[in-house]
Amino acid sequence: MQTITPAFRQALTTSHRMAVRVDAYYNGELVLPNVPVGDGAVTLDRGSKVRRSLSLTVPDLKLLPWNATDPLAVYGQELVVSRGIPFASGTEWVPLGTFRIDEPAADVRFGPITLTGKSAEVMIQDDKFLSPISTRGYPTCMDALTYLIHQTDPTATIVNATADHRNPACPVATWNTQGDRWDAVTQVARAMNAEIYCDASNRFIVADSPNVLLSSVVWDIAEGEGGTLMSAARTMSRTSVYNAVQVSGENASSNSTPVSAVVYDDDPLSPTRWGGPFGRVPKFYSSALMTSSAGCLAVAESMLFDATAPNIQTSISASPNPALEPGDVIRLRYAGRRNLFLVQSLSIPLTATGSSTLTLRGGKEDAS
Repeated sequence: MQTITPAFRQALTTSHRMAVRVDAYYNGELVLPNVPVGDGAVTLDRGSKVRRSLSLTVPDLKLLPWNATDPLAVYGQELVVSRGIPFASGTEWVPLGTFRIDEPAADVRFGPITLTGKSAEVMIQDDKFLSPISTRGYPTCMDALTYLIHQTDPTATIVNATADHRNPACPVATWNTQGDRWDAVTQVARAMNAEIYCDASNRFIVADSPNVLLSSVVWDIAEGEGGTLMSAARTMSRTSVYNAVQVSGENASSNSTPVSAVVYDDDPLSPTRWGGPFGRVPKFYSSALMTSSAGCLAVAESMLFDATAPNIQTSISASPNPALEPGDVIRLRYAGRRNLFLVQSLSIPLTATGSSTLTLRGGKEDAS
């Protein structure tokens, strides 16, 4: 969760006013402060290639873009979005992201303008390789990530936020012409046993995969008096649940022999244990950046935790907390239970009347 003051945290659980600010930038310069907002939301999704997306309605039809340099046009224009709470001392703002404008549209007589936007991962995705590209000459994974991203955006900030700031050696890997640059970036992050995404401050963050058992609870959502929970629904599914992970690698560029490792859910008390009533459901991952059996094993063990997590989709509606992020662990008090969940996705409304919709992953009894 983003850092907020105790006053902001307290206000979120009581009746409060809210504020939204949307500023338009073009070529790095502020071209339109305080874009009027009719409606909209920011969606954050850990399962998407683009972590943050924006939908926005602008009531002022005069802002409908006609020229390439207009503030809401699609030629590199960006919107910086924040949501905050006004206090007597001033408004405390929480950034929600920087979004490249993709598609403004409107009835030219009656409006309003509707538009969509995406965070900076989309720029890296768009920049497909024009020729084969290699990590040769970039000794560490962070060196390789920086190289791949800075080819698209030389000004991008890249932060190694893994707990131990690990930065292992990067095997030589080659991607072909027309290859997806963002796929290459995520493969290098996976070789670090990490994930990468764009945060609310428009930085590329390399971070450990979240673990509901090890991460601290950052927010409580409860039903009843004083709580912020409005509604909850629960679905259980076998989809995307596995009980074994095989990771393999074959890298001709590094002259390394093929390597692999398999890990199983061998907990005799686990409902998904390998060979138990759940059956045998393996998951596979292969990358040229996997060049050692030990590396394959470490990644497989990390992936197994996610793979065996119960696919219990708990969808809730709650009072918005703009500081929440995908991967945060929250405590949900509902239906007489206290469960810990991982936030998989959430939406933050840009109006005072909207509620926040969250999709929660897994669910562990809170024994604390």
